[in-house]
Amino acid sequence: MSIPLAYQEHLPSSPEWLNKGDNAWQMIASTLVALQSMPGLVILYGSIVKKKWAVNSAFMALYAFAAVLILWVLLCFRMAFGDQLFPFWGKGAIALSQDYLIGRAQVPESTHYYSNGTIESEKNEPLYPMASLVYFQFTFAAITMILLAGSVLARMNIKAWMAFVPLWLIFSYTVGAFSLWGGGFLYQWGVIDYSGGYVIHLSSGIAGFTAAYWVGPRLKSDRERFPPNNVLLMLAGAGLLWMGWSGFNGGAPYAANIDASIAILNTNICAATSLLVWTSLDVIFFGKPSVIGAVQGMMTGLVCITPGAGVVQSWAAIVMGMLSGSIPWFSMMILHKKSTLLQKVDDTLGVFHTHAVAGLLGGLLTGLMAEPVLCRLVLPVKNTRGAFYGENGGVQFLKQVVAALFVIGWNIVSTTIILLFIKLFIPLRMPDHELAIGDDAVHGEEAYALWGDGEKFDPTKHGWNMSSYNLEEAAPSPYGNGATTARGALNISYFSIHVTLTSLIFTIQQITGTA
Repeated sequence: MSIPLAYQEHLPSSPEWLNKGDNAWQMIASTLVALQSMPGLVILYGSIVKKKWAVNSAFMALYAFAAVLILWVLLCFRMAFGDQLFPFWGKGAIALSQDYLIGRAQVPESTHYYSNGTIESEKNEPLYPMASLVYFQFTFAAITMILLAGSVLARMNIKAWMAFVPLWLIFSYTVGAFSLWGGGFLYQWGVIDYSGGYVIHLSSGIAGFTAAYWVGPRLKSDRERFPPNNVLLMLAGAGLLWMGWSGFNGGAPYAANIDASIAILNTNICAATSLLVWTSLDVIFFGKPSVIGAVQGMMTGLVCITPGAGVVQSWAAIVMGMLSGSIPWFSMMILHKKSTLLQKVDDTLGVFHTHAVAGLLGGLLTGLMAEPVLCRLVLPVKNTRGAFYGENGGVQFLKQVVAALFVIGWNIVSTTIILLFIKLFIPLRMPDHELAIGDDAVHGEEAYALWGDGEKFDPTKHGWNMSSYNLEEAAPSPYGNGATTARGALNISYFSIHVTLTSLIFTIQQITGTA
């Protein structure tokens, strides 16, 4: 029986190790995760903030996405997933050469052995090229940086942010990624972080909170009243974030396998449960459902399931959703108002609650509810299980606690050092006169080119966009008032139309003989 053409081996573009289905899914998953950031979080940030900060907030996300990609392929991918330099860090090198990118993907790149010479954990070799893995992991690095930005919106000096992005990527993100995913000591120890509850969410939440402390608060008027400038657009950004999470957790097994299916289902179950619980609590305690609260609940559910999406059962996803919709709600709505420290630090979008608290919660719950059969499908360390399943499950929960403490400690220290270093050269916070104005002062641009907000019609400002008229007619005359000139142009146009119609009617009458 002949093999269909699509499945035949066609060297060199289709080597024998290439699985076209896995490769296609990995590129789709990468695109879904990228869409969470660009345009998902760009839209969400640009619309959830006060109108005067829409451009700046969106630009911070846009800049981070682009800057992370270039630095990722020049140095950071192999710091996070390359050969070991230290137990918590890989050797930095470029990921741009043809030979490297078309070769078969490997995670980690180097094999780790026990002191007796036996392999500590087997190397994972997905059935697609390294190029697919490089891009997929870039999208995770980019969204981590953009989530961090949510803590310092509406006051961080944009030049300080531009310096902070590459430094934090090098000295903070790559450490967590290598330690937990790239073959570092926590990976070898068997800590479960299925798709970034610690690497992405706990780190961005803690680093964001730390950055918010050092950058300083927004203006008092912005802290007291900070309404979203476009709630419907905010929901569009949130929708892209939610739907993109299928690539986020579905791509984590590095294959289009049954574990990816479980992960996607669990992701959506947990998010929906968390949103409903958060909204219900808003209704119970505040008397009405909040749209922003629903988005926060959605977010905490997505974050909470991430460290265990492919290794917990679907009933556990509902339990995790119930807890992620209530515990972060309590920390944000109740505890935040009673804590002096939380009140002092101006975390603009509450990233500490939605990502640090929810990410930590998810990691610990994974240590309790990771199911042995599902763990065998995807995890490198064998016989892994949650505490609820006996045997070494209690040890697994301890491992989750230790890993969380490492991520928290490293991000506090590294973020502090980076920001204090930048502060030597660039102020971390915008001056008050820029904070009072917003986007126009920082970028010379505003989010909405709408006529209004108390402005009176001025043809010197608005006339250029009057598409109904000839530009020369609409332009203000050097000899008179611009508005008068525009009215004169209108009168001439009406007169011309009247003459044309009269002539046309007269001609028809002549032809038909009715004149």
